[in-house]
Amino acid sequence: MLPTPDTSHVPYSRVYEPAEDSFLMIDTLALPAETAFLTQRFGGGDDGDAGDAGTEKTPPLVVEIGSGSGVVLAFVAAQAAHLFGPSGSPLALAVDVNEFACAATRETARRAIGEERADAKKRGDRTERSTGTFLGAVRADLVAVLRPGQVDVLLFNPPYVPTPSVPANDNCAAAAAADDSADAVFARDSHLLELAYAGGHDGMETTDRLLAALPDVLSARGCAYILLCAQNRPEAVKQRIRAWPVAGDGGGGEKSWHAETVGSSGKQAGWEKLQIVRIWRE
Repeated sequence: MLPTPDTSHVPYSRVYEPAEDSFLMIDTLALPAETAFLTQRFGGGDDGDAGDAGTEKTPPLVVEIGSGSGVVLAFVAAQAAHLFGPSGSPLALAVDVNEFACAATRETARRAIGEERADAKKRGDRTERSTGTFLGAVRADLVAVLRPGQVDVLLFNPPYVPTPSVPANDNCAAAAAADDSADAVFARDSHLLELAYAGGHDGMETTDRLLAALPDVLSARGCAYILLCAQNRPEAVKQRIRAWPVAGDGGGGEKSWHAETVGSSGKQAGWEKLQIVRIWRE
C-alpha cells in the first residue's frame, strides 16, 4: 500500500478537503493497468533503457488542474518510480484559482517528496530517482497559463456537482484582504469552497471548458485523467470525446481519440457514483 500524502496542514475552511473523489483518483493511478500504461508511454524501465526509436524519453510533465490540498499531485510526485517506472522522473505542476490551495499544494508536495526520499535513502535506493520534481503551484484559471502541446499527463478532479450556476471566478481573496471583518472573510472562504464543487448545468460547465482546451494543451503522447459523476452523463461525455476530429501523423495515418473508464467508486447509487475517465490518442 503506497502512503497517502499528509494534508494535516491544509486549512479546510477555505481549501477543498480530500474526499472519496480525491482518493479514487489516487487509487486509479496506482492500479497495475494504469502504472503499466504510464510506464510504457512515459517511462524508460531499467537504468540505461532508451525510449522509442533508440532515443531516451524526456521526463513527462504532469499538471493537475484544481489541485486543492495537493494530495493527488503530491502522491504522483512522491511515488513517481512506482507510477512511471524507475526512469520516469516526471515534472509536476499544479494550477488552482484558489491562492490558499496553491500554498497548501506546495507544502503537501514538499512533505510527501521529502518523506519518500528519506524512506528511499533508508532502503538504499537512489533518492534522486525515487521521486519526481515538483515545479510549483500557479494561481490561474484552468489551462490559461499552459503552453500548447506541452502537457503529458493532465489530472482534473473538477467541480462536478450539478448546481443552478457556476460561481464567478473573481478575486474575492483580495476583496477580503481589504475588508478583514469576520463577515468578509467568511464570504470569501465560502466562495472559494463553492468554486471547488459547483459545476453548473449537469455539473459539466467547468469540465466542458477544460475538455474544449484539451486537444490543444496535451502533447502528442499526452493523456488526461478526469473524474465524473453519474449526473455528468459520463457515457455521453466519452462518446463526444471519441468523435473529436483526428489529426494525421504525417505518414498518412490518423491518431484517433479514446475515452475509457479506468477507475470507479463502484459502491454508490445514483448521481454520486464516481468514475475516472482516461482520455488519450493512439
